[in-house]
Amino acid sequence: MTQVGASLKYTAMKVSFLSLSSGSSGNCYYLGTPEYGILIDAGISDRWIRKILRDKEIDFEKILAVLVTHDHGDHIKTVGCLGEKYNIPVYSTEPVHDGIDRSRFVEETLFQSRRIIEKEVPFMIRDFKIEAFEVPHDSSDNVGYMIEFDNQRFTIATDVGFITDTVSRYLCMANHLVLEANYDYEMLMFGNYPPFLKERVSSPTGHLSNQDAAEFLATHFMPTWKNIWLCHLSRENNHPELVYKTVDFRLQREGIRIGKDFNLNVLKRMTPSELFVLE
Repeated sequence: MTQVGASLKYTAMKVSFLSLSSGSSGNCYYLGTPEYGILIDAGISDRWIRKILRDKEIDFEKILAVLVTHDHGDHIKTVGCLGEKYNIPVYSTEPVHDGIDRSRFVEETLFQSRRIIEKEVPFMIRDFKIEAFEVPHDSSDNVGYMIEFDNQRFTIATDVGFITDTVSRYLCMANHLVLEANYDYEMLMFGNYPPFLKERVSSPTGHLSNQDAAEFLATHFMPTWKNIWLCHLSRENNHPELVYKTVDFRLQREGIRIGKDFNLNVLKRMTPSELFVLE
């Protein structure tokens, strides 16, 4: 009986992922167990965060931390409120925190909730081993995160100007990855954006295109990948069906089959995703 109890004690942890919002109007993601969870970015209102979590039967009181990728408004709108009103620690690099302090999008200055981290230096939040890594983007600083639990790895890289060797390394180590696919190249080039904005979006410190995301996934395919979510779609220069078809077409050329080799989902801008259990 003791041995049976011991084996049950070490059964795999149930970890779930949820996109609350993903796009230029606001970004927020949840990763958690039945006992606790964390948010990655908080670019939507605290009221909306609480409502979505409640609808998904996730207890807001069990949120232990907010991890911030960078200091653009669509990622940090609510970090001051979460940190100072709800006493949730807010983790990011020192340049990002300095950018948050200067941001006109954040009303409450972070004091007791401010937590400084360094890139590629792991830290722990309960059972989650978390490591930030450099991602190129035109912000004060920008990181992705790899989160390890139960011999599984979850990596998120959003607002990616281009996939560097460092970004590639962390994506390839993952079992579950969230990767930006912001714009379709032709939609951007022939769309209504002014030339300076087209240049900014497509630059090495801008955003990742559907075509570049598809090329990376096709040429760096890892048999250990289980789930891939495409995130941060542009309202003006992309849509979910287009990015899915772009990636699917490129993968098929390499003999990689969505639904058999791994699962692929496109995260919508304003609509919460389903609650995905990571197995």
